[in-house]
Amino acid sequence: MEEILAHISIDPEVRFGKPCIRGTRIAVSDVLSWLASGMSHEEILSDFPVIKESDIKAVLAFAAQRETFTRLLAA
Repeated sequence: MEEILAHISIDPEVRFGKPCIRGTRIAVSDVLSWLASGMSHEEILSDFPVIKESDIKAVLAFAAQRETFTRLLAA
């Protein structure tokens, strides 16, 4: 988790508190959407030079970690 936190930050003053790549306004959800739409890591890195490969891996790890805590509650 510490490795993820080195790349991801949550600041209420940035993007309304959405998790972002540290030092940028690029949200975790942005990167996940780009990957889901078919963009390759190389395309993302080319389009957004501020992002590093390690940031993309941290985004994926963050999403995976968050998924482990998601639970369905019966109504």
